[in-house]
Amino acid sequence: MKVSENCFHCGQDIEKERILFDERLFCCNGCKSVYEILNTNNLSNFYELNKRAGIRPSDENAGQFDYLDTPEIFNKVTDFSEGSTSLVTFKIPVIHCSSCIWLLESIHTLNENIKYSQVNFTRKTLQVSFNHNDLKLSELANFLTNLGYKPVISLETADKNVDHLDKSLLIKFAIAAFAFGNGMFLAFPEYVGGEDYWMEHYKGLFRTLIFLLATPVVFYSASDYYKSAWYGLKNKIVNIDVPIVLGILVLYGRSIYEVVTDYGPGYFDTLCGLLFFMLLGKIFQKRTYSALSYDRDYKSFYPIAVTKVDFEGKQENILLSEIKVGDRILVRNQEIIPVDAILINGEGNIDNSFITGESESISKQPGDKIFAGGKQVGSSLELEVIKNVDQSYLTQLWNKEAFKKHETGLDTLTNNVSKYFTFIILGIALVSGIYWSFVDLRTMFQVVSAILIIACPCALALSAPFTFGHIMRILGRNKFYVKDTLTIEKIAKLNTIVFDKTGTITHRKKSNIKYEGSEINEFDLLNIKTLLKNSNHPLSKSLYEFIDIKDDYFTVENFVEISGKGYEASIRGNVYKIGSAKYNNQESKNLETAVFISKNDEFLGKFIFKNEYRQNLKDLFKKLTNYKIFILSGDNSSEENQLKELIPNFEGMAFNQNPEDKLNYIKNLQDKNLKVAMLGDGLNDAGALKQSNVGIAISDDSNSFTPSSDVIMNGEKVVTLDKYLNVCKGSITIVKMTFIISFLYNIVGLSYAVTGHMHPLFAAILMPISSITVVTFTTLSTWILGRKHFRKEA
Repeated sequence: MKVSENCFHCGQDIEKERILFDERLFCCNGCKSVYEILNTNNLSNFYELNKRAGIRPSDENAGQFDYLDTPEIFNKVTDFSEGSTSLVTFKIPVIHCSSCIWLLESIHTLNENIKYSQVNFTRKTLQVSFNHNDLKLSELANFLTNLGYKPVISLETADKNVDHLDKSLLIKFAIAAFAFGNGMFLAFPEYVGGEDYWMEHYKGLFRTLIFLLATPVVFYSASDYYKSAWYGLKNKIVNIDVPIVLGILVLYGRSIYEVVTDYGPGYFDTLCGLLFFMLLGKIFQKRTYSALSYDRDYKSFYPIAVTKVDFEGKQENILLSEIKVGDRILVRNQEIIPVDAILINGEGNIDNSFITGESESISKQPGDKIFAGGKQVGSSLELEVIKNVDQSYLTQLWNKEAFKKHETGLDTLTNNVSKYFTFIILGIALVSGIYWSFVDLRTMFQVVSAILIIACPCALALSAPFTFGHIMRILGRNKFYVKDTLTIEKIAKLNTIVFDKTGTITHRKKSNIKYEGSEINEFDLLNIKTLLKNSNHPLSKSLYEFIDIKDDYFTVENFVEISGKGYEASIRGNVYKIGSAKYNNQESKNLETAVFISKNDEFLGKFIFKNEYRQNLKDLFKKLTNYKIFILSGDNSSEENQLKELIPNFEGMAFNQNPEDKLNYIKNLQDKNLKVAMLGDGLNDAGALKQSNVGIAISDDSNSFTPSSDVIMNGEKVVTLDKYLNVCKGSITIVKMTFIISFLYNIVGLSYAVTGHMHPLFAAILMPISSITVVTFTTLSTWILGRKHFRKEA
């Protein structure tokens, strides 16, 4: 008897070719080539994550993707294309495990023209940023195909259609429902029993009809379970669908045996009922997931107010969701462009690093198209909107900054449970089957089937995503916008909070301002207000509103900003500088917060700000006694005593901090094994926000969309920060409680199943009920948690 051999790369049986290379066996040259590529580029970790996890490369011709280089098709398929960089999202159905994700997100090491890649495992998609001058789109598609990950490109994927509920799943469910209903009807007379001659005469016909009804259910309605189980086994993974498939086949085989031998009516009606309830559970699960996804992508609008400009030049802050095609918007220095638009006024200098991953600036002139997600570096721009806001695109943009691979405690727990769960269930089923085979062979089939069905860990798998999904929605309704569920876990583990002063614990608009210096004439005042309009710094915005004079649109040339110091530009033939004392070659005589202004290197005067702190701050810091509190400020220490009175439990304060100082401050705290949250306005704090364990960007009414942060929080809600922290901690408790509920279901169910007191049909009913129980529990408990902290807002 020939022992089957498996390919080291893909794990499939070696049939035609048997290639020995590097003391390993391969089924084809394609698998051998992929192994060589991975080894040469030090990516052999691929096999350490999951043995034989590779996909056998397609042997189709190399010219199959040439059509992608046609300009019309290229523009339709790609998400973004500017300069030398393009972004494309491919549908890759064969992605199936952590090795696939790891390899596909490491392809930039295999090809220097690929800048980065990101996998969405749920949607089975891969987004790639590449240099289209040196790597054609067709060549990229061929490159992926040669690795075994052939992209599926169709009109549907090119149109970027939103995924809908799988229609084939509904058809499978309908067939199972039809067979279940009619099968129960046909089986009913035999269940009633009796010595009826007519029934005895026609029972063979009824049994045959039930068999004919059950067969398409077993082979078509249950096909997804077979595919999943086979794919897992083929890749040496025993997934949770393996025991389900065994249960189905055991019941079907036993039923055929009973009917053929006239031993009994079999379990065909039970089998149809089983698959009816299992598919019902799957539909319920998919619908709930898609509802959460919809809520996440489209309703949870970030607190970004876009500055809309009318034709008279009047400015108005409106919500991002209210932007319409044809509107004109103002985008200042360092602000993200929220929609695709045409440049009307100003000189664009667009940094597309949030989209492409590279900080290459593209210059734009009036009339040019600008893609959403670019960041303006320089003077303000006036844009005309040509596309509506796609909130899911901004969600994708927000997540792009964080390619975080580390697992968390709950993830590890779920993974470990899933890893051993199937083997434990199969062991219980085997022992029970052996025992009952000696006691009652008929009961054995019911026991084994019930065990394999009741133990499906759907409820366990739903616990964390549903809880965190509800918590994200509750937090979003209360203007605390969390990037992902991982962030909720990280917030729950925090023990240190660092607050930036200006714009975070102080009001941006309610500052008391007074001017000291020589009188400024209207000509200069208009120019200064025009320059202030170009900056998104909180003090500049406050000053812009303080200067009560109607400004016209003047051309701003040679705009330069030095982060943490100030900015300058040429307006109507004069150079104006706005910023710190040192930036204007002045000395700050008193400890004060002030903005200094110069014209043609001649000092004009300064605007002095008296900060007004947010109300109820003292109450907030009293509630944060379990956290170490630190204050950072780019200003001088003029208000140190006031801050000490406001925050009696502080651990440290630092003043005159530039952006790099703030980042290093966070690093030093993390070196002491502290879990740090940073609250800042997202401007000078971008580096510190990204460095911290949880970066919370504070937004009042500005376009401060901050991809470097984990949370965007409305400024008014800062004084209730403790509530958000407590909700995140409470969510972890809820997840652990749902784990317990799921385990209890399995323990009680298995106890009945093993002792022969549970019918397989009842097990099939109980399985979706357990999922519904977990979802109901998470919904109610998260609602109660939200009501406890946010009352009516939850």
